[in-house]
Amino acid sequence: MSQAESSRPYHHGDLRRALIDAALALVTEEQDWAFSLREVARRAGVSHNAPYNHFPEKRDLLGAVAAAGFNALRERLRKAVAGTNGPRAALLASGKAYVRSGLENPALYRLMFGPALAAANGAAEAGKRGRAKADSGRPTEVRAAGAGAKAVLEDIILRGAQSGAFAISARSRTELAVAALSVWSAVHGLTMLVIDDITGSDLAIETLVSRLLRTLLDGLAAR
Repeated sequence: MSQAESSRPYHHGDLRRALIDAALALVTEEQDWAFSLREVARRAGVSHNAPYNHFPEKRDLLGAVAAAGFNALRERLRKAVAGTNGPRAALLASGKAYVRSGLENPALYRLMFGPALAAANGAAEAGKRGRAKADSGRPTEVRAAGAGAKAVLEDIILRGAQSGAFAISARSRTELAVAALSVWSAVHGLTMLVIDDITGSDLAIETLVSRLLRTLLDGLAAR
């Protein structure tokens, strides 16, 4: 980018959104996030200094990309659940949509859930204070967006408990949380195993997901 280009005034409508979209496109195309902020600026058609107006560091931009990924996942899960009849069908549909989302963009999925966004110093400080958690040091925006996606699953679990379809108490936060975490862990783990091609199974992905979720449903089902 020439000096004239790098100093030209910015005329885009939403700089922050343009930069996030550009970075997301690079992650999707390259299946990596080793690109520089300068490359993001070039893709967005802005000066190489423009990203710093919203993202002081590259990690800040990657956090926004991960948050966008979680928001898209949340909407995808909502759409999958919308056409279902009952909590069992909703759980099956959401699980399939979840795994499919991860397989369509493995790099984005790894960015959303992996350690790349965990600030080492933040995790260390949390550990010193006795609050070491998996999300220690991760940007607030990412944690909030992740919670929004997880809330779709939690709502299904709650409805199943309230209707009597699942053998858990709708009044017990612990039971609801453990049930939601069990399902979330299963679909997340399966997604990673499929991405890394280490499932050890010859079954088609759709069949594998269905069998896993039906096993979980059998465990949740009221006797």
